[in-house]
Amino acid sequence: MARYSFRLPDIGEGIAEAEIVAWHVKIGERVEEDAQLADMMTDKATVEMESPVSGIVVELAGEVGDLIPIGSTLAVIETDGDGDVEAPPADTPVEQEIVAETPGAEEISVAEVAAPAPVAAPAPTPAPAPAPAPVAAVADHSRAVLASPAVRARAKDLGVDLSQVQAEGDRIRHADLDAFLRYSGGQGYHTPGASRARADDPIKVIGMRRKIAENMAASKRAIPHFTYVEEMDVTALEEMRADLNANRGGRPKLTMLPFLIVAICRTIPQFPMINARYDDEGGVVTRYGAVHLGMATQTDAGLMVPVIRDAQDKNVWQLASEITRLAEAARTGKAKVEELTGGTLTVTSLGPLGGIATTPVINRPEVAIIGPNKIVERPVFDGDEIRRAKLMNLSISCDHRVVDGWDAASYVQALKKLVETPVLLFAD
Repeated sequence: MARYSFRLPDIGEGIAEAEIVAWHVKIGERVEEDAQLADMMTDKATVEMESPVSGIVVELAGEVGDLIPIGSTLAVIETDGDGDVEAPPADTPVEQEIVAETPGAEEISVAEVAAPAPVAAPAPTPAPAPAPAPVAAVADHSRAVLASPAVRARAKDLGVDLSQVQAEGDRIRHADLDAFLRYSGGQGYHTPGASRARADDPIKVIGMRRKIAENMAASKRAIPHFTYVEEMDVTALEEMRADLNANRGGRPKLTMLPFLIVAICRTIPQFPMINARYDDEGGVVTRYGAVHLGMATQTDAGLMVPVIRDAQDKNVWQLASEITRLAEAARTGKAKVEELTGGTLTVTSLGPLGGIATTPVINRPEVAIIGPNKIVERPVFDGDEIRRAKLMNLSISCDHRVVDGWDAASYVQALKKLVETPVLLFAD
């Protein structure tokens, strides 16, 4: 028998280590060539590691959540043949396939795998029948129960048999019912609408959730945030959106987001400091000519930010298609590495859960993030008249090292003009 040491290869992103987010094999288990060994997570993506040989797994590098250096042994596999076999050099790049993270994946111990089947215990000798309970210990269900209709209704809701409740006087009152619940420990009974304590549930922070935690902590630690919020009247824009959707034919249905992205891209040339990245170590701010717009997307594995490339070159229909495609790729774990990197500005929206205002956290090393909030209907003054309007607050968080408050406010006011006069979105 020979032992094959599979070393973690260079995944091709210039990283020094990767995190184990899921094992697909166990020690003592046979693995076939090209079968999945593990899912390893880098800064941006989860990569499948496949076994280059067939054999029995005899060693694994660590547990889910451990960080493994590039070039170190990930698994040792016992194969047919003589002598030990080394894996290819660790700097050999591997093909990447982005997969959805499996939250909470755990390794099963060898003891659980190798444990023998339980042996049936001999049938116990029948115990003698217990003596009849004393008559005094048996509740008297035949006695008349005196209680008001309110007490009876409450007892019914609680599932309490009033014949078991001891009354202080000639009838059962709420205080008697409370005493019964208190001294019985509440076993089998609960107050309607009341919550119950649950067991503590420690969850190891691994994979995507750990990466989100690290990135958000680094962003708040390194970037002096400030947030500016403005209210916008989107009544005319919503009417235009409804008209376009009614005549869209086979094209995708439009949400508010494509219109907002068009407005963002049309105003960026006047405010290039918004569409930028800040290199902390080099002390360099790069203002980008193209808008590669990150789109914060909630997935089962956590928050991901797929990127719409060259958003400034796309119309609302193309943006709607790209939004749908990227969101689906992120949620199903099929997004490619290049679709999750390289953003220059990010938009984050909670849709109908958007709230009154948000203070979004900047996606470092970008310097700004824009957050539209939910649309609400309210009466507004239009001169001396009052009319019904659809209003939306828009938040922008900026890196104060790069963007001044005046610049952020001026940018949002330029956005507001386009959003409130939507015909300008389509004017040259």
